[in-house]
Amino acid sequence: MRKSQELATYGQLALDGLHREYPYHLSRLVLSSGSIDSPRSMTPVFFGCFDWHSAVHGHWLLALAMRHLPGTPFADQCRAALRCSFKPEAIHKEHEHLQERPGFERPYGLAWLLALVAELHLHEDDEVRAWRESLVSLESLALDHLRSWLPKLAFPIRCGTHAQTAFSMGLIWDWAEVAQDIEMIELLRSRSLDFYGGDRDYALHLEPSGEDFLSGSLGSASMMTRVLDSTSFTSWLDETMPELGRELNLQPVTSPDPSDGRLAHLDGLNLSRAWMLWDIAECLQDGDQRQDALRESAGLHRQKGLVAVSPEHYAGSHWLGTFAAYMDTRMLHPA
Repeated sequence: MRKSQELATYGQLALDGLHREYPYHLSRLVLSSGSIDSPRSMTPVFFGCFDWHSAVHGHWLLALAMRHLPGTPFADQCRAALRCSFKPEAIHKEHEHLQERPGFERPYGLAWLLALVAELHLHEDDEVRAWRESLVSLESLALDHLRSWLPKLAFPIRCGTHAQTAFSMGLIWDWAEVAQDIEMIELLRSRSLDFYGGDRDYALHLEPSGEDFLSGSLGSASMMTRVLDSTSFTSWLDETMPELGRELNLQPVTSPDPSDGRLAHLDGLNLSRAWMLWDIAECLQDGDQRQDALRESAGLHRQKGLVAVSPEHYAGSHWLGTFAAYMDTRMLHPA
């Protein structure tokens, strides 16, 4: 019961922002004079939650809540909100917008779009299946943009914010498993080995940066847990982060100002570190002495991160619920 209550709490944050148009952070290639309009006019499905990618994963969170909380009043609220969003004319407008801008929200927002589609695919509900079918055009377009981009990417992007390659590749991998897209899985496997397979001696002492919500080092490791078997991953970790879980145990961080949108990123870092540390521990060979330390560190990060998941500051509330829910799908009850 407690986990259901937590999911409803996370979902309520997304619900509160899903169709809230302002404040809004606009990230859009301007193609001509007069082409900037209100967020709702430009992207009429994903116009709330402060920015496009947060609106996308806010929809993901409501769909997740519907599946895990069936028959509850909150699930009914989620359904009503998603029904309001997924209208054919609005989806068509989103498709036009994305088609004209191949680099828009690449990779982070596009990866979350695929995560949303994957979540809808898991529902056994005629209305939800219809929503999924209505998003096929957007799904296909996002895949086209990612498939044309990934082979050309000369180096991975190792930052701790939206552009990070590893985290988005993980979301895309998870979509590909649900969609049984073997071609995409092989592309991601190949690119992961190119990007991270030969890595050595990550500088963990330099993390985090002041506005990180992802760890570059742990993000790469989380992706590699999907690509390598336990034996190979254990050897890879010995080369990249030999001290992790031995001499070094990461400690949770504190945001100096949760009302500042960029500084609030550190609250999300605790949540993402939690699931990434858990991913690493789960992929190590059974009996590896690092597992207990990594799981303990993951638990501490989870505990600290959840303290910040509240409606007090919209700078964090519009997205932290999603990170909390995603964390719990990886640590507590796999999708």
